[in-house]
Amino acid sequence: MEIDWSIIVGFIPELINGAKVTVIITLSGLIGGMILGTIAGLMRAYGNKLLNSIAFIYIEIIRGTPIVVQVMFLYFALPVLADVRIDPFAAAVLAIVLNAGAYIAEIVRGAFLSINKGLSEAGLALGLPYWKVLVYIVGPVAFRRLIPPLGNQFIVSLKDTSLFIVIGVGELTRTGQEIMAANFRAVEIWTAVAVFYLIMTGFLTLTLRLIENRMRIL
Repeated sequence: MEIDWSIIVGFIPELINGAKVTVIITLSGLIGGMILGTIAGLMRAYGNKLLNSIAFIYIEIIRGTPIVVQVMFLYFALPVLADVRIDPFAAAVLAIVLNAGAYIAEIVRGAFLSINKGLSEAGLALGLPYWKVLVYIVGPVAFRRLIPPLGNQFIVSLKDTSLFIVIGVGELTRTGQEIMAANFRAVEIWTAVAVFYLIMTGFLTLTLRLIENRMRIL
């Protein structure tokens, strides 16, 4: 079979729709993951023994298991254990939230603990409550250090959405598989899918690089 790149043109609308689903899952999951990860990271860095232990157990369980197992647990096992059934899209988003949150928690913990204690001590000496010291003094400096590792996690999470093919989510990889199953043009279709992923990760990398440069401490 000869390679015919022109056939990709006819499938671009379908691939774009699949890419949209990928982006929506990624963005929704990362927003939730950022919230969860920030809370868990601060619990690890500044929480008491109980809070620290809860965050530690959550992080270790998630980091110690593959995301494909996590999403299959949410989709197939959760209805059995808790009589709670969720659709494939919701399971995919929740898997990103839980998975990214665990890794982001460690990023947040490391960033906050890397800040010189003298900075927080200076804020406390001014009479600020501890939470204000974290939010207004330590937080902005830590955020600058968060950006590079967060960028890596965002890209990993975006690519992880391809694994949700196992529960039938209609994201980019699933779309490519369905197109290929109909015409068996593996080279052309999977090349197009790869290009779409490269475009998305490239755009994300460029955006984060611009943010990093804008917030760089001179």
